[in-house]
Amino acid sequence: MVPMSSINLSARDKESCLHIARESIRYGLEHGIKIPVNTHDYSPALQQKFATFVTLHINGVLRGCIGTLEAYQPLIDDVAEHAFAAAFSDPRFPKVERSEFELLDIEISVLSLPEEIKFTDENDLLNQIRPGIDGLIIEHGFNRGTFLPSVWQQLPDKREFFNHLKMKAGLPANWWDNNVKVSRYETLLF
Repeated sequence: MVPMSSINLSARDKESCLHIARESIRYGLEHGIKIPVNTHDYSPALQQKFATFVTLHINGVLRGCIGTLEAYQPLIDDVAEHAFAAAFSDPRFPKVERSEFELLDIEISVLSLPEEIKFTDENDLLNQIRPGIDGLIIEHGFNRGTFLPSVWQQLPDKREFFNHLKMKAGLPANWWDNNVKVSRYETLLF
């Protein structure tokens, strides 16, 4: 796993990400597309390829969350794209309205590279999970789901966390198969 220490973002880099996320939503309200980004206007750290999730809240209530697990574009572009998508394309919510814009709290998670966890059974897997640190990805056939490390705040028990993750992936909470693939990642959250 790429250590989180390899994701070196200054306070200014984080401010730039939060600014472009908000501006991408504002631009989306006016033009219906994400804001165009000139990657070369940003620091070298923000030009590196990293996967991100952008989470929106209003008064502490989830309002949208979209991201990717694989890095495929510069960090600053990823943030602009996922902020727009969280506001206008999360299928769980209606599109963000102009009246909600000033109420939005924006949270950005920059992901490390996922690392597959090797285990002998479900109990062995649960013993290896680090609450509050690990984001998890579960994959079995066409079923796939992830929970960011921030979900530990709502589901602090390992078994409960993992059972809810299985359900998110479309699997029964009490389901188990030794051929399931589980990976972990960490996030830099701001």
